[in-house]
This record gives sequence, structure tokens and C-alpha cells, in this order.
Amino acid sequence: MAARTAGSTTRATVTTPTAREVRVERTFAAPRSTVWRAITEPDLVARWWGRGHQLDVEMDLRPGGHWRYVEHHDGGVDGFEGRYGEITPRERIVHTFEWDGMPASPCRTTVTLDDLDDGRTRLVETSLFYTKEERDGMLRSGMETGMNESFAALDRVLAGLV
Repeated sequence: MAARTAGSTTRATVTTPTAREVRVERTFAAPRSTVWRAITEPDLVARWWGRGHQLDVEMDLRPGGHWRYVEHHDGGVDGFEGRYGEITPRERIVHTFEWDGMPASPCRTTVTLDDLDDGRTRLVETSLFYTKEERDGMLRSGMETGMNESFAALDRVLAGLV
């Protein structure tokens, strides 16, 4: 799949580097420590991850810890959850990810934050699925649209923290 930026530099670039992976790259106008706070502090996650919808957040941010987000929206409720495998503060989180809409299809997700030395941070998220079909199902689920809406909300949260 070719990279897609949908005409705006503030949209994530989504690629499929292998038959089982989805790679997302997005740059944020905030220092790495601020982006780290926004993706690891439950009260901040609740302000952006659900695209402005009510979001219930449970996070036990430690290796082996469980996380669960429940988004309440006009169409109903969607739940997402997983377990943390590895955490390197301000740099990297590895966790599983499962959407209630595709149960029994977890993927392994690695999120890295790269300090760009100019006050910006590059976030790279790589998700490895068990099969190509599971990867393609997630891509068809509306993942990219929802993710870009959440990242736009994250921009607004970061602007208030910087």
C-alpha cells in the first residue's frame, strides 16, 4: 500500500510494510516529554483518544499491566484493550491491542517517540497482526479515519500543554 497523507501534512502517513503490518507515522508540534504525558496520563488520553467522545480510561502503565478504553458515541460503544509488554519512558511502549469489534484478533503494537530536536516529536506506531486478513480487516474498519480524528484532538491537547 502506498503512503497516504490525504492532502494535509497534519494527517498520519499509513503504510503496510509487510503482509501483516500497519505502520503509522505522525509528527506533533510538541516536545517528546509532552507527547509522552499525553499518551500515558489517563486524564489526558481521555481528552483526545476518543475523538471528543466520552472515553473511559483504565491504564496500569507497567510491563504486564492492562489497559482498556471504552468510547461512547452516537452509534453506541466501542471497547479497546490490551496488555503492556515493554515501557521505556518518553521513548517506547509495546503493547497488545484488541478491538471489541474484532475479538480474538489482537495485534502487537510498538509506539516510538523520536525527538526531532526542534521542539517537535515524530510518533511511529507499528502494529503486527497474526494474519494479512486480520490486518486488512482492521484497515477496512475505519481505523485510519478514527486515528486521524484522534490525532487532530491530540494536537489540540498538546497545544494547551506546551
